[in-house]
Amino acid sequence: MQKLTSIFQGDRVIWIIYFFLCLISLIEVFSAGSTLAYKSGTFWAPLLKQAAFLAGGTVVALAIHAVPCRHFRPLPLLLYPVSLLLLVITLFGGKTNDAARWIDLGIVQFQPSEIAKGTLIITVALILSVQQTEKGTDPKAFKVILILAGLVCGLILPENFSTAALLFGVVVLMMFIGRVPYKQLGKLFGSLALVVGLVVAVVAVTPDDSPLYELPGMGRMHTWKNRIVRHGADERPAPEDYDIDKDGQIAHANIAIVSSNGIGKMPGNSVERDFLSQAYSDFIFAIIIEEMGLWGAFIVMALYLILLFRASIIAGRCERNFPAFLVMGLALLLVSQAFLNMLVAVGLFPVTGQPLPLISRGGTSTLITCAYFGMMLSVSRYSRQSEQPVDPAQVNTAISA
Repeated sequence: MQKLTSIFQGDRVIWIIYFFLCLISLIEVFSAGSTLAYKSGTFWAPLLKQAAFLAGGTVVALAIHAVPCRHFRPLPLLLYPVSLLLLVITLFGGKTNDAARWIDLGIVQFQPSEIAKGTLIITVALILSVQQTEKGTDPKAFKVILILAGLVCGLILPENFSTAALLFGVVVLMMFIGRVPYKQLGKLFGSLALVVGLVVAVVAVTPDDSPLYELPGMGRMHTWKNRIVRHGADERPAPEDYDIDKDGQIAHANIAIVSSNGIGKMPGNSVERDFLSQAYSDFIFAIIIEEMGLWGAFIVMALYLILLFRASIIAGRCERNFPAFLVMGLALLLVSQAFLNMLVAVGLFPVTGQPLPLISRGGTSTLITCAYFGMMLSVSRYSRQSEQPVDPAQVNTAISA
């Protein structure tokens, strides 16, 4: 027991959450990966592959959590320009499933947006910490953060609107926690409301044969339009007009949830996993409900909420600004992505393609998520060794708000 404690240092609650999420991932990916097993011809292939990535991710988390969090401060100087370069390459060269989201190196494929997300969070945390004054963040920091966040999100947006919007929303929350002047945030919210309204209106009314779809970066505009129109439709198609094979992701997810009868069918007994094309990824929460019932869904939601709550406690104990903003930014990123995935799975939000962090089947995205956990654990382990105290009430008040 002493040896384990010496290896797995940092906040024990976060480690417990981490291993519970890994355990749920192994069970549900194994259960929901029937199509993967069929394609590979090996029953155990999905489980073994996911177990390998989670084992590798645990090694990554252990390695990073042993690094003092102060050493993360210089990372933006290297990672930010590299992230921009990779995003540009991905936008014009990387393709997977008709969407330019991945870079294929032959041996491995990876998603630069995952690297860019963590890099931007570290960058914003550093700026907020450096620009803190007695009255809050220096107003000059607002423009710098907007420019840096705008570049990253702007390069992600054409091919992955949901990721860009989610990331920008987390940056805004970090600015709120970092006491950026409310006047500046108010102007930003107003501008965003106008821009989002305009974009939605343009996408919704643009004809399907418009040459606008042929412009660079507009390849996903058809998908945006279909999701907006379908989710906002007041009338559902008649049963005889509904093509469940063509339009059935949400339908099969709903069937999975309803057929659970609230108590679940128990792991391994899902039926809808054979019909949901992304049962092991985007819609794995629906499979969790089908097999584990409402109690399983509540456990998963509770794990992410406890992670956010625990991060706020760690941030409140930090004696420096940078680790406090870093741990909150990473926790907000993971938890907001998790709940967005859940909202999609239960039909309360248009389909976005966001996986459930650490539970959905993944490759490099799983490894990078583990790296985020490693950083949060590093903050919990090393953050008390310095000056520049952060008012705990400030962080807790921001979270409760």
